Amino acid sequence: MSIRTDPETAAKCLALAGVTPEPKTRKYRNQPVTVDGIRYDSKKEARHGQRLAAMERDGLIFELRRQVRFPIKVGGVLICTYVADFEFRDSERRRFVQDVKGVRTDVYKLKKKLMLAVYGIEIQEV
Repeated sequence: MSIRTDPETAAKCLALAGVTPEPKTRKYRNQPVTVDGIRYDSKKEARHGQRLAAMERDGLIFELRRQVRFPIKVGGVLICTYVADFEFRDSERRRFVQDVKGVRTDVYKLKKKLMLAVYGIEIQEV
């Protein structure tokens, strides 16, 4: 017989029993971090985000946004959604879309090409 329970209850039961679960290893070995109350998927992304925030404070870039969603539609059909790590504009109002990359997966490579084909946006890899 098995008992189903939610993750929070299961964690409490394990803690009461003195069992410490093994931390899950992330697929690409990135370590999520929180800086100034902002959660980033990796230390590298956090460092870059802090640099961009400083540039925005100094008036070098504007309209800095994180985790920007771009629905990719072909012929009116939603194919996928690309989520950019950062988007901002420079002093000449040019738009920049950046992705902090550790591993360039096949899915990412395809989405990068679709962003160029559908939106005319060349993703900058950091």
